[in-house]
Amino acid sequence: MAAIDMVRPLKAFLVAGEESGDQLGGALMEALAARAPEGVAFSGVGGARMGRAGLESLFPMEDLTAIGVAAVLARLPRILRRLKQTVDAVLADPPDVLVLIDAPDFTHRVAARVRAANPNIPIVKYVSPTVWVWRSGRAAAMRPYVDHLLALLPFEPQVHRALGGPPTTYVGHPLLERLGELRPSAEEAARRDAQPPLVLVLPGSRRREITRLGADFGWALARLAKTQAMDLVLPTLPRLKGLIEETIAPWPVKPRIVVGEAEKLAAFRSARAALAASGTVTLELALSGVPMVAAYRIGWLEAQVGRRLLQGTSVILANRVIGEDVVPELLQEFLTVPVLADALARIIADTPLRARQLAGFARLDDIFAIGTEHPSVKAARVVLKLAREGRPAAAS
Repeated sequence: MAAIDMVRPLKAFLVAGEESGDQLGGALMEALAARAPEGVAFSGVGGARMGRAGLESLFPMEDLTAIGVAAVLARLPRILRRLKQTVDAVLADPPDVLVLIDAPDFTHRVAARVRAANPNIPIVKYVSPTVWVWRSGRAAAMRPYVDHLLALLPFEPQVHRALGGPPTTYVGHPLLERLGELRPSAEEAARRDAQPPLVLVLPGSRRREITRLGADFGWALARLAKTQAMDLVLPTLPRLKGLIEETIAPWPVKPRIVVGEAEKLAAFRSARAALAASGTVTLELALSGVPMVAAYRIGWLEAQVGRRLLQGTSVILANRVIGEDVVPELLQEFLTVPVLADALARIIADTPLRARQLAGFARLDDIFAIGTEHPSVKAARVVLKLAREGRPAAAS
C-alpha cells in the first residue's frame, strides 16, 4: 500500500477488550495525539480510560470480557454480535491504522475478518498473546493478518522470530511508566523491615479468581497468624469491594480493604511480602521489590487442556521476565492451606528464598532496558509510521 499524504486528521480505530487494554489504549491515544501534527480522529471500542482520551466506544467494553470456557460459551451470542459490529464499523469507514489491544480471542478474529475484506488497512497488535507459555502456533497464525506486533516484554521479539510470528518491536511494559509510584522512599523502605510486617493480600481482579482463591487465602492467613503477627492489607477495585467483603467475612483474620489507587500504591511501597493471584500483579510486585507467593486455580476442564499445552516451567510473569523461577507458585492441587501458609512465612522472614527473590527483582531494570522514553511513546511511533506509510508493498 502506498504512503498516505496526511492533509487531514489521521484516522485510528482501536479495540480493547478488558481493563488492562483500556489503560494501554488510553496512554497510546494520548501519545498519538501529541505526536500527530495533523491531529487524530479516534474510533473503536474501549473503556473509561480510552473515553477520557477521546474515544466514543461503539458499545460497552465489558461486553467482551469473558474469562474461562463456561463464561465464553454463555456469552457467545453477544460476543459474535459485537464481533460483526466491530468489523462492519472498520470496513464502513476504513482507518489509516487498526490497533487491536490485548483480548486475543476477540481481536484476532477482528483482524482476520478485516484483512480478508480490505487488505489495505494496516493492522497493529498491541500485546503479544502468551505464545511463550502455551499455544505457540498462534505466533505464525498471526502473521497473515498482523502487520506489526508491539511487545511489552523484552524477550518477545526473539520468541516471535523463532516461531515465525509477525514483525515485533519491544516497546516496554506500561508498569515502567509508574516506577516512581512503585518504588519506596527511605521511610517506606524502613517500614518494610518494621514490625508487624505489612503483608499484601491480592486474591485477583476477576470474580472467578476471587471466589476460587478466597477460602484458601483466608485459612492460610489464619494459620500463619497463630505464630506471626501481620498487618494485612487487601487492595481492590471499587467495583469488587462488595465481593471482597463477602469473601473475607468468614476469615478468622481480616485484612484492611483499600480501594483507592493512592492507598494501594502506598501499601505496595511499604509491604514486606505478598500473597497474590498469579497475573500481572506479580510483575508489579517484583518492580516494587516485594517478595511474594503466587497462587492460582482454574476450572477442571481448563486445567486439563492447559497441562497439555503449557510450555516452560512457570506461568508467573515475574519469573518469565527474570528468566529464573524465583517466585514460588502454587497451582491447582498443589495449592493447599498448609503449603500456602508455610511459603508465606518463609518470605516474610529473612530466608534464602526471600533473598533469592530480591536478587532477581534487582535485575529487572537492566532486563527491561529502562530508559527515558515511555512505552506508550515508543508504541505511538510505530503506529504513526505504519499509518503514514501504509502496509509494506510485499505484504499487500
